[in-house]
Amino acid sequence: MERMVEAVEQQPGRDVRDEVHGLLTGLILRAEIPPDARVNIDAVAARFGVSTTPVREALARLESDGLVYKVHHRGYRTTGLLTRREVRDLWDFRLRLEPWSAAQAAERVTSDQAAGLLAHVAAVQQAPAASDFAAVSAFGEHDAALHRAVLTIAGNAVVLRSVERMHCHLHAFRLTYDVQAGVETLDEHRAVVEAIAHGDALEAAHRMSAHLEASRERLLPHARDEEPGLAASLR
Repeated sequence: MERMVEAVEQQPGRDVRDEVHGLLTGLILRAEIPPDARVNIDAVAARFGVSTTPVREALARLESDGLVYKVHHRGYRTTGLLTRREVRDLWDFRLRLEPWSAAQAAERVTSDQAAGLLAHVAAVQQAPAASDFAAVSAFGEHDAALHRAVLTIAGNAVVLRSVERMHCHLHAFRLTYDVQAGVETLDEHRAVVEAIAHGDALEAAHRMSAHLEASRERLLPHARDEEPGLAASLR
C-alpha cells in the first residue's frame, strides 16, 4: 500500500466507521491490497489517520461482504479472485432465482415502482471510463441497486437475502471492468426494466436471463484457473 490517501475527516455527522469501510473497500477493489494478501491493520489505521478500532470494525463488515477472511491468530487476508468454476456456480444460482424474480416483479409492479425503475436506469446515460475508479465504483453500486430493486418488487425476502449475501457485484468488480462491458450492461438493464414496467413477465424473465448470461461470459475470461473452493471466496 504505497500510495497515500487522505486521512478520514472526523467531522460532525460523519460516521468514521463508514468512511474507513469505504476507503478500505476501495483499496481492495483497486488491488492496492492485492487478492490473497495479509491486511496490516496498523498500517491501514496509520494511512487513514484513525485508531485500529474502526479498521477492525470495517474488516468485520468486509468479511460479511466476502472481500476478506479471518485467519485464526493471524488476522485478516483478502480473498482470492473468483475462479471460473466459482463464477459459473454463482451465476447458475442467480439464473435460477433472478429471472423468476423479474417475472414476479412484472406481475406485481405498481406504477410508482415502474417509474422508479425507469428513473434509475435513466440516471446513468453512459458507462464510465475504466480509469475513473470513483465513477466505476458508483456504476457497480448502480448495478447492485437495480438488481436489489427488482428483487424487492418481486416480494420474496428469502430470495432477496440469498442474492444479496453473495455480493456478486463486488466479486465481479474485482475481476474486470471496461467501457464496452458497461455499455452492454446499461443496454441490458434498460431491456429488463422496460419489460417489468410494461408488466410483461415472460419478457422480463427472458431479458434478465440474457443479462446474467452475458455478464457471466464477460467475467469468465478474467477468472482464475485454480479452484481453492467456493467457501473461501464467499466467507
